[in-house]
Amino acid sequence: MSEQNTVPAQDRPALRKAMQEIVDAGFAGVQLRVNDELGEWAGSAGVSELGRTEKPPTDGHFRVGSATKTFVATVVLQLVGEGRLGLEDLVADHLPEFRLDRRITVRMLLQHTSGLFNFTGEFSEGGSVEPGVVAGWGKEWVELQHATYRPEELVRGALAKPARFEPGTAWSYSNTNYVLARLLIEQVTGRSLPEETHRLILGPLGLTGTLLPETREDIPEPHAHGYFGYDDAGQWKVVDTTRFNPSWVSAAGDMISTSRDLHTFFSALNSGKLISTELLAEMRVADPTMGYGLGVFVEELDGGGTVLHHNGGFWGWGAMMYSTPDGTKTLTGSLTSGDVEMDLPTMAGTFEKVKQTLVKAVFA
Repeated sequence: MSEQNTVPAQDRPALRKAMQEIVDAGFAGVQLRVNDELGEWAGSAGVSELGRTEKPPTDGHFRVGSATKTFVATVVLQLVGEGRLGLEDLVADHLPEFRLDRRITVRMLLQHTSGLFNFTGEFSEGGSVEPGVVAGWGKEWVELQHATYRPEELVRGALAKPARFEPGTAWSYSNTNYVLARLLIEQVTGRSLPEETHRLILGPLGLTGTLLPETREDIPEPHAHGYFGYDDAGQWKVVDTTRFNPSWVSAAGDMISTSRDLHTFFSALNSGKLISTELLAEMRVADPTMGYGLGVFVEELDGGGTVLHHNGGFWGWGAMMYSTPDGTKTLTGSLTSGDVEMDLPTMAGTFEKVKQTLVKAVFA
């Protein structure tokens, strides 16, 4: 089904227009889901696969990228609620094998204030790139997209790089923090992150469309296709990135889900069904640099009001997950890039512009 309206009288012309703008900008397809006072609406635009005419399925699976971090942070906070961890615990006490700076706390991992180098690479303010531990760009990533990386390997590679700043003194988005959070969860519980995520979130909420694939390359049906374009010696090439080994990003962004599951999860989280009121308040204490709390962005809208969100994206895929603070209104969805010649900064800028249009249409 490419479109549904659970409230017959409702229409979403602003969302339809925004979806078409996404496609017109060069993305292959987009699927959206909105839950609010009008009920539930889902729609899609573009194509599910290049060279075909079918729209993306509104109930399709997609790679959520860094929206994974909100799930990981929620598991950590649930373990805090069970008394098995503390936000001010020193990570080095739980994971001594990495010889981490003893000032780094669990809170700093979740809020990106540890100062640890980002294993997927760092961007400087001047636009230069410090290569990461894994293949991150163009042809190099394409050639290694089926390689397997161990979480410990990613962390040790990042620790071999100089820290960005003293722990707790600044903010810098680092995927390394969430791979360490994964290892912390596994050390404290004696179970894998997928097992703990199922125990604490997926099982209780009945999220049957969500999984942490580890090294598995397939994505469950139905699904759209993602595409990655890159410059190869002056020639623009496009590859299908629907199947790849996601171990290169690990718990920083490997999850697969659906727009319905993301809605159910984010609504439950923000309405207080997964963690206590006190821990939910802790989660929303945002660092002023980019408004990042513990695994979630806290954004004040221009016209008033607050939205909580964590989007995600990497080669071929983008994901959106937004909610009001009480969980009663959500916007979730996915987009896939196409074959238009568009470099990464341009694509990111276009994605950001479209996201703001969607947020305005739903939450203004």
